Amino acid sequence: MERFTISLDDELAHEFDRLIERRGYSNRSEAVRDILRAHLDRLREEADARSHCVANLSYVYNHHERDLAERLTRLQHEHHDLTVSTMHAHLDHEHCIESVILKGRATEVRRFADAMTAERGVHHGQLNLVTVELDSTSAHTHDHLKPHH
Repeated sequence: MERFTISLDDELAHEFDRLIERRGYSNRSEAVRDILRAHLDRLREEADARSHCVANLSYVYNHHERDLAERLTRLQHEHHDLTVSTMHAHLDHEHCIESVILKGRATEVRRFADAMTAERGVHHGQLNLVTVELDSTSAHTHDHLKPHH
């Protein structure tokens, strides 16, 4: 493991420490590693339009919205190559939350997520995307997805 030292002005250091406390990190190093991973993932994705990813798309929607559940299901079927699994839960008499596990090219996953969250009646859409390397060196007949460290 490599070590490096950074200097922060007092205000930034205090704000960072508050973030660490709020998020429950055990130390600054863990927080910095997570921030760096997220930033490097984003840069990899932007630099390589062919980069692959695994992702979780979560959103809340009003199931009384006309034809919305059918539109969302249709979009998932149209992108069955990206959609791995969907979990659905009822929040109250009107609202549901869905979480969709996705995999594929990062640009296609983002485009799909944007289309889902742009549907009228969808709220609080959030995409958590992790770039991966395709590992086709295994003896299996399918690719393995390895997250970047």
